[in-house]
Amino acid sequence: MADDNANADIAAMSFEQALEQLERIVEDLERGDVPLEQSIRIYERGEALKKHCDTLLKAAEDKVEKIRLGRDGQPVGAEPLDGE
Repeated sequence: MADDNANADIAAMSFEQALEQLERIVEDLERGDVPLEQSIRIYERGEALKKHCDTLLKAAEDKVEKIRLGRDGQPVGAEPLDGE
């Protein structure tokens, strides 16, 4: 399991910052020239970054609303995008 202190900075990252770091980790792992112990550490960090991105993305999706239109085509309100 990843050391929580090592990943404490992730909670303060924006989606874009976390995604950028996650992409770098994937590139490093795909290159295959990272020592095993470091690979394990950065993989665990990647998992924490992915979880953070998922959380931020879900929060953003929850904010997206679908505009309802009346018979005359004018907006009459909004509802969640998924109809809930």
